[in-house]
Amino acid sequence: MSEKDPATAAFVTHRNLLFTVAYEMLGSAADAEDVLQETWLRWVGVDLDTVHDQRAYLARITTRQALSRLRTLSRRKESYVGPWLPEPLLTSPDVADDVELADSVSMAMMLVLETLAPTERAVFVLREVFDLEYAEIAQAVDKSPAAVRQIAHRARLHVAARRPRGVVSPAQSRDALEAFRQAIETGDLQSLLDLLAPDVVLLGDGGGVVQAVPRPIVGADRVGRLLAAGLPRIDGTVSTEPVQINGCPALIVRINGEIDDVVAVRIDDGLITGLYVVRNPEKLSRVGEETTVSR
Repeated sequence: MSEKDPATAAFVTHRNLLFTVAYEMLGSAADAEDVLQETWLRWVGVDLDTVHDQRAYLARITTRQALSRLRTLSRRKESYVGPWLPEPLLTSPDVADDVELADSVSMAMMLVLETLAPTERAVFVLREVFDLEYAEIAQAVDKSPAAVRQIAHRARLHVAARRPRGVVSPAQSRDALEAFRQAIETGDLQSLLDLLAPDVVLLGDGGGVVQAVPRPIVGADRVGRLLAAGLPRIDGTVSTEPVQINGCPALIVRINGEIDDVVAVRIDDGLITGLYVVRNPEKLSRVGEETTVSR
């Protein structure tokens, strides 16, 4: 296809948005890229003269493909070893300037989206994040506009009950991660322990490939004991790099210069309620260079 081909031009124009739709649906960049390939194959067969809104039409195709792939992913997650976390994306600092976008792709929100049924997730993402009309969403999920309104209302209530409470400033996240960095690099855990909420949950994703906690660790005492026992046993030279992961402050942890894991946090009322440690090397390929997400 020529660069001037209208189908190609439209797809390239909206590609970053389509990737973001697929990623928010799936939590996997690799699967999102596969969905974009399927979207492209279907898009080139469309008569563009019949398309009134190319952005919405492409989002509709992408959503259909993502919903189909969700079935495969759900089977894969059933056999996943240990806790499953979304694939972290290294994002540019300007993503944080779009508060709604940064919130929607944050690790904390991606885990909330995981608790929605597939159709609810699609409706919530398309309506709340990408502001598609109900009629367009209805065509994407094979429901009536009235049904989509009801699904959207139900999904909003579900998400509102589970999303982080109140507005979290980047400074709060950076302070929490700085305490984690000090704990790793100096062994001084106190600053970190002071920030742990009583009901904090630590999730470690090793995917059965590398060692990680096999199940969620719940409670400040248990998380503190785990960190106190585990951090001194790290074998090698440890360094940390503050970065933006999924639009929010996070840490890349390296051991002997090689990326070992990514650490992100969830903050509620100024305290850490979630510690997310992604160690599965199959999920760390996107933290070496920035991934563009957009609305």
